[in-house]
Amino acid sequence: MSERNAVTVIGLGPMGRALASAFLGAGHPTTVWNRTPGKDEDLVARGAMRAGSPEEAVAASPLTVVCVVNYDASDAVLRRGPVAAALEGRTVVNLSADTPDRARESAAWAAGHGIGYLDGAIMTPAPTIGTADAVLLHSGPEGLHQAHRETLEALGGRQTYLGEEIGRAAAYDIALLDIFWTAMTGYAHALAVARAEGITAQELAPFAGGIATIMPPLFEKSAALVDKGDYTDEINPITSAASTMAHIVHHSEAHGIDASVMRAAEGLARRVIGAGHGADGLLRITELLNPR
Repeated sequence: MSERNAVTVIGLGPMGRALASAFLGAGHPTTVWNRTPGKDEDLVARGAMRAGSPEEAVAASPLTVVCVVNYDASDAVLRRGPVAAALEGRTVVNLSADTPDRARESAAWAAGHGIGYLDGAIMTPAPTIGTADAVLLHSGPEGLHQAHRETLEALGGRQTYLGEEIGRAAAYDIALLDIFWTAMTGYAHALAVARAEGITAQELAPFAGGIATIMPPLFEKSAALVDKGDYTDEINPITSAASTMAHIVHHSEAHGIDASVMRAAEGLARRVIGAGHGADGLLRITELLNPR
């Protein structure tokens, strides 16, 4: 194996350990550090170097990949004087989850300290890292991304560079997680409603999977129309959707199940109808939430 660039990983939760493991597996000399000790034994046994401090960790490599719970946690590590000094002239890729504004603010701080800065988002679970199933997003200076692209490719899968605007990866992350957590909350509610009628989760799951397969084609079909502001939907008008939502609310509350999430969804649909758009589809709610 040809010589690989060294990389440092800060943060050794399940995702951080997966990142470090992927770099090791690809032959990159890998230094690791975690605020709480004891999470690096398996990585050290495979050849990772354990740093005694974050400043020692970042000084070991031209590239530091950070993956902690949020930017409050990453700031607490990176913005200490000795660490910032050790990072000067080096590059940070922050894969911690937070908002686009926090990414922009961190990039400005990094620029003021002579530190290269890229932001990123991991869109798949830890077991996918280093495999073909991994999905990662990156944003920031194109030259900086190109300089470290080969190292980052060790993380596997499909990696997409979204452009120079540093907040772009976080913006995608927020929007996509909005889909995921709303859907999972809906699934949890559906399981509660099913249980109230004596239907087990295992009995419902195959049919829930069928519902899930309907969604991707709907996303694709509606995307261009939403961008144009065309919400026409003769087959599934929002009046029909609101009626179905009302049934769910009534049935849930009859069983003593909290229906506040569906009540909120129905409320949005009713507002669209009240504004005179009852013949449009459900995605007309987009304009209600965020007018052009």
